[in-house]
Amino acid sequence: MIGGRRVRNIGGPKTLVSDVAIVAVPMGVIGGRIYHVITSPDKYFGINGDPISALYIWEGGLGIWGAISLGFFGAWIAFRYLKRRQAFEISFAEFADSLAPGILVAQGIGRIGNYFNQELFGRPSDLPWALAVDPRYRPLGYIQFETFHPTFLYESIWVFLVALVLIRLTPRLRTRPGSIFALYVTLYCLGRFFIELLRIDSATLIAGLRINTLTSILVGVASLIFLQRRSRE
Repeated sequence: MIGGRRVRNIGGPKTLVSDVAIVAVPMGVIGGRIYHVITSPDKYFGINGDPISALYIWEGGLGIWGAISLGFFGAWIAFRYLKRRQAFEISFAEFADSLAPGILVAQGIGRIGNYFNQELFGRPSDLPWALAVDPRYRPLGYIQFETFHPTFLYESIWVFLVALVLIRLTPRLRTRPGSIFALYVTLYCLGRFFIELLRIDSATLIAGLRINTLTSILVGVASLIFLQRRSRE
């Protein structure tokens, strides 16, 4: 496990990552579901919506931003509790930095499911790697098209590359705890911004922008500001 190895390399307890995950993972799943429901309200609370189905996580529908935010909060709570009990030396910022590449790899692997579900693809495309989509999965207005941009594949490739970049930059950024995780967020937001521009599935719009596009901008700018301030210290 990438995160566990990196945490041990900076002096963290052997089981710290798995112990934190007991709290962080369930909270991440809950956060991802809450974000999905909030940003896709018509499916659950619209005219023909089914509010109870908002609880059916096994049917799919997790928003990455909700998963990251609530999962991060859960990790912080668990980390503080374990540090008081075990009195280890590493900080939460160092812990988060150690986890960042592994989180990216997990995100990239998780996107493979979109291929089998034929979901979260982009605009019509005739490129050699375009995704063939069954008619029943094509959005309204795109029934006549057969192949589409596999945006989930683009995201997987992007996050794998970012993970490699973070690993390579770890020796340089380790002296400024929190910088690696902030760079993860910044680069992920950059890639997600452009990927969202290709998406054609229904989404909540704010000021003409898909909510995930707007979130990428806001979170990306915030993380970039943090990264710049951290670099001056």
